[in-house]
Amino acid sequence: MRQSLILATATRYLMPMLLLLSVFLFLRGHYLPGGGFIGGLVAAATFSLHAFAYGVKRTRQILRLHPRTYVGLGLLLALGSGLVSLTTGDPFLTGQWEALQFGALGDFDLGTPLLFDLGVYLVVIGATLAILLELEGG
Repeated sequence: MRQSLILATATRYLMPMLLLLSVFLFLRGHYLPGGGFIGGLVAAATFSLHAFAYGVKRTRQILRLHPRTYVGLGLLLALGSGLVSLTTGDPFLTGQWEALQFGALGDFDLGTPLLFDLGVYLVVIGATLAILLELEGG
């Protein structure tokens, strides 16, 4: 396969911005529409673009882990976020919140819904990339 100079150059500049958009969508979904699913799709599309530009082998190298590993980690994280509520006597997947203070940065409420969304994010990235990279010949 011959590499397209235009696609390779565009991908080099687009990848950081698309991954940043993915993280923004993930974090925005904590209180507003968005979240792990759409953020994961944008991240998977970004890596798919990289595979088109540079080949599946190089894309697998920058992923560092096999896509199925991301699926497993995401499922464990989502399950773990649900189990936290059982330790307090609440039903499975009941949100648990902790207020954290970061001095000049302000106060933040972190909770298990964010961990669940992170699990969904990883599952979507892993499942989508497992399918796409296999179809692209990797």
